[in-house]
Amino acid sequence: MTASPVRRTAAALGLTAVLVGLAACGNPSDGGTTEVKQTSGALTKINLSPDQNRVTTRKVDSIAAQVPEEIRGRGTLEVVNSSGSAAPLTFHATDNKTVIGVEPDIASLVADVLGLELRLNPVSWENIFVGLDSAKYDVGFSNITVTEERKEKYDFATYREDNLAFEAKKNSGLKIAGAEDVAGRTVAVSSGTNQEKLLIEWSKDNEKAGREPVDIKYYQNDSDMHLALQSGRIDLYLGPSPTSAYYAATTGRTEVVGSYSGGGATLQGLIAATTKKDSGLVDALAGAIDEIIDNGTYAEVLERWGLTDEAVTDSEINPASLPTTNK
Repeated sequence: MTASPVRRTAAALGLTAVLVGLAACGNPSDGGTTEVKQTSGALTKINLSPDQNRVTTRKVDSIAAQVPEEIRGRGTLEVVNSSGSAAPLTFHATDNKTVIGVEPDIASLVADVLGLELRLNPVSWENIFVGLDSAKYDVGFSNITVTEERKEKYDFATYREDNLAFEAKKNSGLKIAGAEDVAGRTVAVSSGTNQEKLLIEWSKDNEKAGREPVDIKYYQNDSDMHLALQSGRIDLYLGPSPTSAYYAATTGRTEVVGSYSGGGATLQGLIAATTKKDSGLVDALAGAIDEIIDNGTYAEVLERWGLTDEAVTDSEINPASLPTTNK
């Protein structure tokens, strides 16, 4: 399978000052679901319980045959994902141990098409790449953005748009529409992410323009970051749009004050299944993703988690992506 032409979405390029993602309608009394509303206005009730009843699909022999022999012989797809809590991407159910979210659901569908048993391996963010490098895991499904730098070590099969959001305390009055709007601001970001890369470059741009740099802060987990946001120790958090929108919607304590493409100023960012370069698995992954897009189960999963706005029309192998310098 060859990579299809790069798909750019004009509405998602650059910054917008509108609220993105989800709006909540409160948690039902049973504590096992929450209701969210997408930007389209459609309501989605999200199942937060460990009994997920995941969407499933059939094996496709012609695609499964593309899986490297070692993996086929083992019979499992070893998927690595982040152990952090990042609803609705990857997080824990109400039992505090079952991993749920859109990422494991898509990984499960891909495993179905390939005729393999899904095994989820939650680890810290940096250990995702350590495990892929050592071939301990076959593929990462963890909101991993395609970047030119990462393409030197990994192969990618895309499955979702990548949009970032600036999150602030509710009624902050902030609107982020460019690098100048974060000059002198204290902004939290996760280490080793493309969000960090973009923020560092914005800070440098501010200094070159004679403005104050960004005061960048790092936190070990989202709960500490949100405490810092509420107390005023930080002004903003830059992270994945779905997680910021979900937190704002379900708590009412924060708001999204700007959004940005994860691919930089001129390119729509894309999230992808990530495998060690030349592992031989990427064609099968892209074929499986195209299959679930075509058979409708992909759309069911995105709708289930309130993320239909981030759908793609096909899986691209190693597309043009966030450049080494975001210019």
